[in-house]
Amino acid sequence: MTEIKRGNRPSWAPLLPEMLKPYGYKSYHSGKWHIDGTAEAAGFDRSWGSHRAGCDWDRFFDTGRWQEDELSAPVKQGEEYYSTVAIADHSIACLKLHKKNHPTDPFFLYTAFYSPHFPLHAIQKDIDKYRDAYQEGWDVIRRKRLKKMRKMGLVNCSLSERETQIVPHWNLKPDQLNERIGEGEAGRAVPWDSLTDEQKKFQATKMAIHAAMISRMDAEIGRIVAQLKAMGEYENTLILFASDNGASAEQIIRGDGHDPEAEMGSAKSYLCLGPGWSTAANTPFRLHKHWNHEGGISSPLIVHWPAGIKAKGKLRHDPSHFIDIAPTVLEVASGSRILENYKSEDAPRRPGMSLVPAFAKNRAIKHESLWWCHHGNRAIRMGDWKLSSNGSGKNEPAKWELYNLKTDRSEMHDLALKFPDKVKELDRRWEEIAEDFRKSLQKEVKLNPDKSGLRLVQHKE
Repeated sequence: MTEIKRGNRPSWAPLLPEMLKPYGYKSYHSGKWHIDGTAEAAGFDRSWGSHRAGCDWDRFFDTGRWQEDELSAPVKQGEEYYSTVAIADHSIACLKLHKKNHPTDPFFLYTAFYSPHFPLHAIQKDIDKYRDAYQEGWDVIRRKRLKKMRKMGLVNCSLSERETQIVPHWNLKPDQLNERIGEGEAGRAVPWDSLTDEQKKFQATKMAIHAAMISRMDAEIGRIVAQLKAMGEYENTLILFASDNGASAEQIIRGDGHDPEAEMGSAKSYLCLGPGWSTAANTPFRLHKHWNHEGGISSPLIVHWPAGIKAKGKLRHDPSHFIDIAPTVLEVASGSRILENYKSEDAPRRPGMSLVPAFAKNRAIKHESLWWCHHGNRAIRMGDWKLSSNGSGKNEPAKWELYNLKTDRSEMHDLALKFPDKVKELDRRWEEIAEDFRKSLQKEVKLNPDKSGLRLVQHKE
């Protein structure tokens, strides 16, 4: 098996701002930047965010690692500053500046909120709104959410089982969590009724903070939308909203640590959602961020474009992927479907498809396959069949599991032994795609040995 390790992007992998420049676009970035290089080097005309730290060390009330520019108002540490608000402030400032300096040019705005990434930090008045909302616990919440999702037509599968022993291998162990955070913490997705009263209170408060983070992000998105309306650009602006992965079961403490005496959710605390609430947040799917099962990879995508989409409030069930975002934006920007390689004959075939046809009708997008690889976790989907492997970061690949997502999207019934030929077919296709990228990356390493940070790791079965 070939595993592709993360490094610098190859020369044939530009980001959207560079690809949009030929169409006259001005591009702006605000918030998270977890890609090699800087946003400006990637083609953004203006950028503001935590370029150096990624997301691991930032606190929502801490301005220390954020690069200020002339559009950013002076801020004071503490609850007078909250990064979700600041990110929206800068996005709005960019829109205002664009309207002033480039009123006839199109724009691309990439707003990357950290919410609701750990640590659990929220403004106190937002937490108070949800103070009593999660007292009934994650088991009851999961059942209620599934019932609502099925009624809305979002899913038609059963509820996955809680997996009490599966957490990221880098998590703090339960005794470490109790020692460093307190007796209220829980390191596993155990039955809610097995928790002590102290744990139930602590866990319900954590989920209230998480909800407050999302609620504040929603409000800030509303302010950005209000600015689009004030500019007269609301009707003709394509808005795409997505989460980058499923909820996280991680429980770690980074930066300058956690103060057990600090108010939960305040600047000096450092809490994570944990596997219990992550399981609830990923209802009804299995596992969490990091894994390639549905709980780790299934994310919402909300698309809004009044002038370009006649359907209002409709669901689309087309299996798609983040690889489809760039082709979608490029088609809207250029008026044509752009799928050719970008400035390089050495690039692999670009697998993404424009989602524009799905704006008009359901089941308009049909991928031959969708492919995943992350820290030893692998998956491929072809039609309704999905092959998944829980590698957990081990050197040797784990065995394949086979699921039919049409009847079992919660991935509770492994059909690998029943359909060995289907396993071989999907396994062969997974390796073909990996090999295609491997060859392209080998060319890149030879052509740009000093600039490439790409590494290829071979696993032998």
